[in-house]
Amino acid sequence: MRITHLFVLLLVVSLSASLALPASAQDGGATYKAKCAACHGPNGEGKVGPALKGTSLTADQIVDLLTKGNDAKKAPHKKAISGVADADAKAVADFVKSLK
Repeated sequence: MRITHLFVLLLVVSLSASLALPASAQDGGATYKAKCAACHGPNGEGKVGPALKGTSLTADQIVDLLTKGNDAKKAPHKKAISGVADADAKAVADFVKSLK
């Protein structure tokens, strides 16, 4: 009986910890595939939008573009990308910078 209680306690603690992870711990690749890949290609090779593989933009510039937008860019990047929080944008930026 004690082993069962201990197991349940460990399970609850593990689940609570995983649910409490900040958004920055989310997979930037998954967010990229959901929000960016349609235009920039699944591997950053470019499609309708420019290639991101090997971009000269810094991670901070990518975060700003995703969270604030830029009037000089074409849609959808004139405005912030909806549904992308700051921490998600950082994870996406880190993913984009990892594309080689």
